[in-house]
Amino acid sequence: MTSPTVHEAAQIVTVTSEEGLRQVVGDVSELVLRKDIGHLDEHARAFVAASPFVLLATSGPDGTCDVSPRGEEPGGVLVLDDRTLVIPDRPGNRRLDSLRNIVANPNVGLLFMVPGTEETLRVNGRAQVVSRAPYMERLSVRGKVPALAISVEVRECFFHCSKAFRRSSLWRPERWPDRESLPTLGQIMKEQLNLDVPAEAIDDNLGADARDNLY
Repeated sequence: MTSPTVHEAAQIVTVTSEEGLRQVVGDVSELVLRKDIGHLDEHARAFVAASPFVLLATSGPDGTCDVSPRGEEPGGVLVLDDRTLVIPDRPGNRRLDSLRNIVANPNVGLLFMVPGTEETLRVNGRAQVVSRAPYMERLSVRGKVPALAISVEVRECFFHCSKAFRRSSLWRPERWPDRESLPTLGQIMKEQLNLDVPAEAIDDNLGADARDNLY
């Protein structure tokens, strides 16, 4: 994608205030405001229990942001009560982007997804990184207890409508791109990192790691 020309840049109008946003979008309805119930009710709990995938958004002390995918078998995220849930931290790449951010800034956002379901559950709150707690054993899989977990105190909780999924056709396999038209991660890493290793070997190592080091 090319940068805008000087002429094009002169025509770009940015919005810098909520008032400006409202002038374009309009006011929010009372019903939409009320849908944030601020806790995990029976419907939210059922959705979390059915969800095998959640996106975790965090930000650092300098305001830089990060979104990390978290995958579990359905029920892998514990709901301790109507204002507390716990996400196990499974083995990963050890960058610790999310955990370092939480230690510095506890505010987090969660987006729970259920395959085939076009609605999502949004949960916002304050998190802490836990290394020891009575519930850690309940997070174990294949006899392996996670070394760390993320405990979230729920501040906001509401369901999000289906429009994004309908626009993207995310759950419609017939609309998915041909996988062969996209490079593998091994090919991408070889080129981006200038690695003197065959892409196939990188893909084999990545596949073995994904298979053998899930927990």
